Amino acid sequence: MFPAILDFTLSQPAIYLDHAATTPLLPAAREGLFEGFALWANPSSPHKAGRAARAALEDARARVKAALGWGGEVIFTSGASEALALAITRCAVPVVAVSAVEHEAVLRWAGDAVRLPVDAAGIVIAEGAPLAGLVAVQHVNNETGVIQPLDALYAAVRAAGGLLLADCAQSAGKIALPEADLIAISAHKFGGPIGVGALLVRDWALLRPTGGQERGYRGGTENLPGAMAMAAALEAGSDWLEEAARLRLMLDEGVGAAGGEVVAAEAPRLPTIGGYRMPDRSANAQLIRFDGMGIAVSAGSACSSGSLKASPVLMAMGHPHPAEVIRVSIGRETAEDEIARFLAAWREIRA
Repeated sequence: MFPAILDFTLSQPAIYLDHAATTPLLPAAREGLFEGFALWANPSSPHKAGRAARAALEDARARVKAALGWGGEVIFTSGASEALALAITRCAVPVVAVSAVEHEAVLRWAGDAVRLPVDAAGIVIAEGAPLAGLVAVQHVNNETGVIQPLDALYAAVRAAGGLLLADCAQSAGKIALPEADLIAISAHKFGGPIGVGALLVRDWALLRPTGGQERGYRGGTENLPGAMAMAAALEAGSDWLEEAARLRLMLDEGVGAAGGEVVAAEAPRLPTIGGYRMPDRSANAQLIRFDGMGIAVSAGSACSSGSLKASPVLMAMGHPHPAEVIRVSIGRETAEDEIARFLAAWREIRA
């Protein structure tokens, strides 16, 4: 048992509904983290202590693969953003297309690649698009929770001689991974620590190595504690998603009954994420009111929620009121009473 050094209790919201931004560290992940801290040697060192650290790192890699059902390779990174950058900039083929609703971590590296449009439900339309190269499409959208039919898209990309990169930051550790050649994941989205993630690679030949650690695909001392904690978080499973689905349905029905709108209500969505429009109330005004009531939610992704700009994701979907939508996201710890209190606050702000 490790004592808390600082007490941040007073700074925590009474109700935390922003789990898509980051979710609390699981006890098993915390234990894995401290086990890794005890193995303080550099995994790349050739001496006995280094070899022990290396063995633990490779064990964590095998555990991650087993927990995800992944038969390819795993490159540990600092998170999904680095994994996506590595995939796009080191891929053996150039990026030719990305969806219009991708996370900024993809768009910043996409250059002049074709933006694949989406329909009103946020589902990617790939017909007629260039697919003979690297195609990047998010598995689960971080703002709406919409699940893309990536298995079908993968078949089309492969038939065209291309490769598929899937951003699975929101879906890994919750639902089965899609068929893809490259997959990015981030530990802090499923109960692991901040600062560690991975790029899953179908075959090493898909990437150009540049030297350094991780089989020459990433420089820097490996984050052994983070890798061990991430493996432990993945092994915790996703049995809690059934309860999350019940709570999200409660949210959907409650917001709808109070005159609100559920974004992409008819689309397949991850049970943990919901986008909700409050008519005639800006998202920024809502966030201020909810925060004052001790409720943590967000507008758009955590990387852009501080901006006053309307969500590019909602604009790409053709949503007529993108500046009035907030995101509510559920975690393992979310209780029914918290959803009820959120809905009561929503009705008060709406009045």
